[in-house]
Amino acid sequence: MSNETAPVVVVGATGGQGGAVLDALLDAGRPVRAVVRDPSSGRASKLADRGVALATGDMVSGAGLADAFTGAAGVFALTTPFETGVDAELVQGRALISAATEAQVPYLVFSSVASANLGTGVPHFESKYEVEKLLAASDIAHTVVGPSYFYDNLLGGADALQAGVMPLAMPADKELQQLSRRDLGRFVAGLFDDPQAHVGERFDLASDAPTPNQMAATLSDVLGRSVTAESFDPERISSPDMRAMFTFLSGDGYSVDIPALHERFPDVGWQSFAEWASATLRS
Repeated sequence: MSNETAPVVVVGATGGQGGAVLDALLDAGRPVRAVVRDPSSGRASKLADRGVALATGDMVSGAGLADAFTGAAGVFALTTPFETGVDAELVQGRALISAATEAQVPYLVFSSVASANLGTGVPHFESKYEVEKLLAASDIAHTVVGPSYFYDNLLGGADALQAGVMPLAMPADKELQQLSRRDLGRFVAGLFDDPQAHVGERFDLASDAPTPNQMAATLSDVLGRSVTAESFDPERISSPDMRAMFTFLSGDGYSVDIPALHERFPDVGWQSFAEWASATLRS
């Protein structure tokens, strides 16, 4: 099976990142195999209806992953601390690398997080970087992408937006580098077009860098009602992981060289925050 006809395997295809990558690969005409925990679920069935092949695999135990990866042109994968904690992320990473090695995956794109390699002290940044180091010590040809803060995170505060408030635990006048999931998908799909060109590289990704005040002004325009950015102290966040992340974002923050990134990869068609908000929120 040639790389043109072999599928790209997407781990987490029913989630936000994996779903965006799957969409971009399908748009590019690439065959896709999605790794799912339950192929009978509604989300998995919808993928099958779009012509996506399904493979059952478990990122924690590793069960089924090697079979799911066998014969692939490449794999897009991520690990997550948000279901069972940051320690579980290393378990997932080891399962991923073991399966990719057994299946002799020719190329793997791993989604980490921007600035994970900079010693931020944010727990889920550190755990993702540990997985990166395990991957670097393997024989798997790979590229690492590091998403910054996703635009879609804003949707978790929909009730506050309805009330005209956009709360963020950082200064309202500080830039926040952010990423469109659509752009992540397009970027990753582009990597699979020429894997050898990017083996061993690490790309931190951002589409735009508005301040919370600028975001609120854009939302006011899109929603047709006043929205105000409301800053609050990260110390008020109960989760130690999220508290550490917003403390980082309030201080050094991400350091993506956005102009250089966009110049090198113009075909992504990078989506500004205003473009995303208009496409996502305008009724």
